Amino acid sequence: MAKSSILGYPRIGKHRELKKAVEAVWSGKISEAELAQTASEIRKAAWDAQAAAGLDLIPANDFSYYDQVLDTICLTGLVPARYGAVGETVGLATYFAMARGNDEAPALELTKWFDTNYHYLVPEFDAGTPRLASSKIFDEYAEASAHLGRPAKPVLLGPVSFLLLGKHHTKSLDAHLNELLPVYETVLSRLGQAGAEWLQIDEPTLVQDRSAEELTLFKSAYARLTRVANRPKLMLQTYFESLDGNWETVIGLPVEGIGLDFVRTPENLMLLNRHGFPTNKVLGAGVVNGRNVWRINLEETLSQLEEIAGRVAPERIWVQSSCSLQHLPYDVEQEPELDAEIKPLLAFAEQRLSEIATLTRGLSAGRDAITSEIEANAAVFQTALDSTRIHHQPTQERMRLLDEAAFQRDAPFAERIAKQQRTLKLPPYPTTTIGSFPQTREVRSARARWLKGSLSDADYQAFIRERTAEVVQHQEQIGLDVLVHGEFERTDMVEFFADQLEGYLVTKNAWVQSYGSRCVRPPIIYGDVYRPNPMTVETITFAQSLSERPMKGMLTGPVTMLNWAFVREDRPRSEVANQIALALRDEVVDLERAGIKIIQIDEPALREGLPLRHGDWDEYLNWAVRAFRLASSGVQAVTQIHSHMCYSEFNDIIEAIEALDADVISIENSRSDSELLQAFTDHRYSRQIGPGVYDVHSEHVPETDVMERLLERASTVLDPAQIWVNPDCGLKTRGNAEVWPSLEHMVAAAQALRQQHQELAGV
Repeated sequence: MAKSSILGYPRIGKHRELKKAVEAVWSGKISEAELAQTASEIRKAAWDAQAAAGLDLIPANDFSYYDQVLDTICLTGLVPARYGAVGETVGLATYFAMARGNDEAPALELTKWFDTNYHYLVPEFDAGTPRLASSKIFDEYAEASAHLGRPAKPVLLGPVSFLLLGKHHTKSLDAHLNELLPVYETVLSRLGQAGAEWLQIDEPTLVQDRSAEELTLFKSAYARLTRVANRPKLMLQTYFESLDGNWETVIGLPVEGIGLDFVRTPENLMLLNRHGFPTNKVLGAGVVNGRNVWRINLEETLSQLEEIAGRVAPERIWVQSSCSLQHLPYDVEQEPELDAEIKPLLAFAEQRLSEIATLTRGLSAGRDAITSEIEANAAVFQTALDSTRIHHQPTQERMRLLDEAAFQRDAPFAERIAKQQRTLKLPPYPTTTIGSFPQTREVRSARARWLKGSLSDADYQAFIRERTAEVVQHQEQIGLDVLVHGEFERTDMVEFFADQLEGYLVTKNAWVQSYGSRCVRPPIIYGDVYRPNPMTVETITFAQSLSERPMKGMLTGPVTMLNWAFVREDRPRSEVANQIALALRDEVVDLERAGIKIIQIDEPALREGLPLRHGDWDEYLNWAVRAFRLASSGVQAVTQIHSHMCYSEFNDIIEAIEALDADVISIENSRSDSELLQAFTDHRYSRQIGPGVYDVHSEHVPETDVMERLLERASTVLDPAQIWVNPDCGLKTRGNAEVWPSLEHMVAAAQALRQQHQELAGV
């Protein structure tokens, strides 16, 4: 009989209980013990849902207070010295200090988890010699097994991926690995003693291009780990892509099981058919999508499983999700108001459990055992094929009529920037922010009352205008050069626009974790996308009417609108991106007509959409860049186009960033110790750039001299005429008590550099 499993489950709680409890601990409102109780209840609810669905192997240690990589940092004791002395185990205060920073030290670097919208905290391997410094994996395994009445399947990030996902490798990779492995050996031994039969050990970096040296690390690591006496059997789990050229190495590792993603690409199935599979290993067949919300086609997926079973005996197959379900919302049934025509097509995490159980039964007992489920599933898809809402003929006609002129600005950058400088009359080192200002409790309360109907439309709009006027006035008072309206009307930078575009669905409760306590509700793209009405023009022009200084129009770019949504699967992503770009182009042109001279089109998700294999990058970057240019190229040369990108490694896509042809870009710079700026200096980036001068994800208020030093460093590698001064990212999640002093210090730093610039110029 085939077995069923998943790789991990959502961990924020059906009603974001974890977010609320974690933030309550941070604010001192509840104790660590109360947080631990909430966490235990969330874990037990997850195990109960999986047991009720009939899953055979239920994961433990897939839960995290903040991030699974941070958990592994604590497990191995790799706490940087700047967070102070650590006892025998890493306490929760140190854990959250690494995540958020404190008065003494900035947080660990935050970056994207592969090509998802999840973020992980980057390990630092100069933090000392690894040691076992956390009992979390043992505690949660024991808790799960006791609750279920049978052994759970503990989950652990593998040692080689942990190493490769880190930074500050002051020794050879082999030396660092040899220091890590004793900790992993101890973990395996203790889990075996505790009764664990299997350990899911995640090595997702195996789906990336790996060097011969790196593949050797996997061989040496697993040769050593599999020699641990009385250990659990190892399910070496990969996801997000195929093994491609790493197939031979992985299949040859002395582990008892190998998990493969059969959803993201057909390549793994092709490799399986071409090379076969060892008869002494279990295959984790990831055939149910853990990253998108569309219901599986039961007939097609069962056929795929039957093809796999032609190479691997069913009793050696685990039917499972393609990756952790942490990337999905909890339950479609929490969306009672969702579009009745689209809702039957959707499957969130809880529905995925049923799909996996049904597929497992169909593979083990034959198709006849699930005939009724197959027929019901087919009827859902037939209804969707007949839907007229999915297709919008005017949008399709606009797409057919696009020509190359639509993707080009009407003048080269040098000519544009000269015209813009004459119009805007900005000083050297112009100051601005990324867009959003704190969404205080008052703002959130007003929005909640408006959504419930207890605050009228007129009163809500009056409230938003009052907050906008206040933030515009405050920006002028502290001396910012280019202002923003604060975005008080926006819940989320994607959701706000999705709610006004046709072809998108916006949910009420479909939360997923982005990082830590930050949760988002990715909208669902179900059909052709177009803009029925202007979305921001009224608000931005109102804000501009309050000041003589330039006001930025703020939009979310087409690639981010795509990558931060659950995307339709019946059209190429490139085509959907261009549809979104056309809708945004209409908005950009309307903003220009309304007198807005600076328009920011944010693309923080540009890099995260990169395929995990370098050979596929050019195709993606080509259509992603073209989508941005389609959105931004409808304006005159005098209109300045900005874009913002945060927490990305830019070195390998710098040419694509230049090809965006934005006049100004802003980037994260402070948290990575200016490492990201190096890409722009090495490439001799010719356009203007705002390297962020302070980290908005920390509550710490930076001093003026710290920001001055960052600007001085930037000025040694960039032409000062290129440099803008801004925070790393938006200020929505911060408090006013932190934001305004930080911005005052930022303006003072810019003024100091401006004075130096004038002195050097002899002014």
